[in-house]
Amino acid sequence: MAWLRALYDWTMDKAAHPYAQGWLAIFCFIEASCFPIPPHPLRGLLCLADPKKAFRFSIIATLASVAGGVFGYAIGYLLYDSVGVPLLTAIGLIDSLPAAQCTFDEYGAFAVTIAAATPVPFKLLTISAGFLSIDLVPFLVAAFAGRALIFATVGVLFQLFGRPIKPIIDEYLGTVTTVFVLLVVGGFLAITQLGSGGEQVDPCATEPAQAIIEEAI
Repeated sequence: MAWLRALYDWTMDKAAHPYAQGWLAIFCFIEASCFPIPPHPLRGLLCLADPKKAFRFSIIATLASVAGGVFGYAIGYLLYDSVGVPLLTAIGLIDSLPAAQCTFDEYGAFAVTIAAATPVPFKLLTISAGFLSIDLVPFLVAAFAGRALIFATVGVLFQLFGRPIKPIIDEYLGTVTTVFVLLVVGGFLAITQLGSGGEQVDPCATEPAQAIIEEAI
């Protein structure tokens, strides 16, 4: 869509802004609740321009994104029907809500880590978490763990290797973190099924997390 491309270009222009770090924090905050452009390309440009500050950028991105996740949680908890549903409809995520809710039924707050550390739209899970009244403390821990995983990994790589690492990050980081989370989810499912003595498990509880991830990538 033309408007989405224009919004993306406008976002990328902020990498050259004198207050680029502030813009990074703003975009990470709003992306966790309502903004359709992920913050990763902007953060990548900042890391590319100044690799020595890459870890600082990652800290800013992590903290701002978790704070934005709390805002998304508040939307789902307080304004789900009036704001949450229209918002998810506008950004094309409303059809993923049933899978997100099934994922929460099975994994609870861990579903937020899945979204935070993979290409799954983070805002989908933050708003759903509020609507489903997931406990706030586990939500915060899960959001921080997932966001720190993906943001800090990039920061450390840029800090250690500088600009030459960018092509590798662009090509493989999303895949690697997604596979890692899928392996964790798969292991969790295996333990759960072994513990249940091989009983049949509701498909709603076993497929949504992987389905949302595969759709996102």
